[in-house]
Order: sequence, then structure tokens, then C-alpha cells
Amino acid sequence: MNDHDHSYKNLFSYPRMVEDLLRGFVREEWVQHLDFSTLERVSSSYVTEDLREREDDLIWRLRWGEEWLYVYLLLEFQSTIDRFMAVRVMVYLGLLYQDLIKTKQLARTGRLPPVLPVVLYNGKPRWTAVEDIAELIEAVPGGLEHYRPQLRYLLLDEGRYRTEELAALRNLVAAVFRLENNRTPADVLTVVTTLVDWLKEPEQIGLARAFAVWIRRVVLARLAPGEQFPEVTELHEVRTMLAETVDEWTREWREEGHKEGRKEGEIQMLVRQLERKFGPLAEHHRQRLEQADAETLLEWGDRVLTADNIGDVLKD
Repeated sequence: MNDHDHSYKNLFSYPRMVEDLLRGFVREEWVQHLDFSTLERVSSSYVTEDLREREDDLIWRLRWGEEWLYVYLLLEFQSTIDRFMAVRVMVYLGLLYQDLIKTKQLARTGRLPPVLPVVLYNGKPRWTAVEDIAELIEAVPGGLEHYRPQLRYLLLDEGRYRTEELAALRNLVAAVFRLENNRTPADVLTVVTTLVDWLKEPEQIGLARAFAVWIRRVVLARLAPGEQFPEVTELHEVRTMLAETVDEWTREWREEGHKEGRKEGEIQMLVRQLERKFGPLAEHHRQRLEQADAETLLEWGDRVLTADNIGDVLKD
């Protein structure tokens, strides 16, 4: 697993994160009857009947009334969409139930306990895969459709939530989504400042440090590729570091944006001059213009006045 996967999985290894996920993003009546004080991690390594070991993501359980309820948190880090995610969920859920049967961890009625499968997705394209395995199976009329399996997972596509919606929640998982969807260093600083306030109690030190490591290794690395950040493990240190650099980053980004804007304007002007004199440009000519630096564009602009053909303008 890379730094992103490790640090992200580390975040959701804390009960507070699972509680905030359920309270903030599973808006169903049964959640109100959960006893969050009973949250505990369950081993996610199972051995199938043919002794092949399968390592899954995070599995928690907690009390719902007098019975245990399992929360299967499947963290999905792919930037591409898995069309058959519902099949994976069904396989993982089968392994979990198989293990519960072996260890006799059944409900008092002798039935299997309920499980909430959650797919947490943070890729850029919006999720389009079906969320129920029944939709992946061809329907055959005449009775066979009755045997088609049905299993739905809960999809949390982080990019679908609006910033205003997330900011209105006093919720750590909403803060994670905001940091994933950030656009500027100032946005990150705002969320980090909020996290420092929310996680200031002594019992939250471990989770606060998990956030600090994730923000430094993943969020800031994505925001400023190639930038070297000091090794910090405390949230207040991350906030201080951001406060000192946010103005500098913003200024550099604006300057870079102005440069790109000027270059784009020069390209458009040169295209107009070339097409007025020589006619429509071929695609490879346009590509050469886009790849040229500002000095070369100026030189080509001077050549337009005397050149007999476009080759004389764009020659090396």
C-alpha cells in the first residue's frame, strides 16, 4: 500500500471516525439505536476452505440493541471505477459470514448478524458502477430470475458532496472529504484549524496525529508536488506550517497563472496571423505552437511578416 492507503486506513482505525461516518452519512433510523461505546475492531484476515488467505479492509462491530451489528468498511482508492465492485463486496461478505459461522458468532436466534458494507471512494471521476449485484446479472424470464442474488452496498463518493454541505457538519469524516476536495492552501488551512479545535482533548491525541501524518504526506504532497515539507506529527504544527506558507503559495500560483494566461494569448494571436496569411492550420502546427516557449512564439510572430509559407515561420 502507498502512503495514501496506509494513512487513510490508519484514520479509519479509530472508533471516532467510524462513529462520525455512521452518524453523518448513514441517514437511516436504525443508526440512532446503535451503542457507539461498544465499537471494536474485528480481524480482517480470513482463511477460506481451500486455505487461501484473503486480506480485506476494515471491519468493525458494535451493539444494536442486544445484538451485534457489523460495519464492513471497504476503502476504495482506485482512480478508476470498478464496474464489478458489487461482486467484490459479495465475496468479502461471504468470507466474513463464513468466519462468523466457524467461530459461532451468531445472533441469539441462530441467524447471521446484519452487516453494512460501505465503499468509500475518493477518485476524481464520479462513481458510475451499480450498487446492487442484481443489476450486473442478466435476467432470464420464466422463473430463473427468482434465484438472482441481491446485495447492495452503501457508496460514499467523496466528490459528490458540496463544500457548503460538508462545512455545515461538525463531523471528522466530513473534514476528510473537505480535505480530499480542497482547491487551495487556504482551504486546507481552514479545515486544519477546525480539526485542531475538535481534537484538542487528551484522549484524541492519537487520532490528531493520524490526521497530521495524512495531511502532510498526502494532502500537502498533492497540493504542492515536489515541495519538501518538514516532518511534523502534530496538527498544530501542520497549522503553523500552513499559516507561514499559504500566502507564498498563493502568490506563486497567481504568478504562474498570469504567465500561462499571457502565453495563451500569444498563441491565439499567432494562430490568427498565420491563418489570415496561410489558411487553416493543421493539427501538428497547432501542437507546435502549444509546445513552444514565450521567446519562440515572439520570434515566430516576427517571421509571419516576411515568410512565404508556414514552414518558414515554424522552422527551427
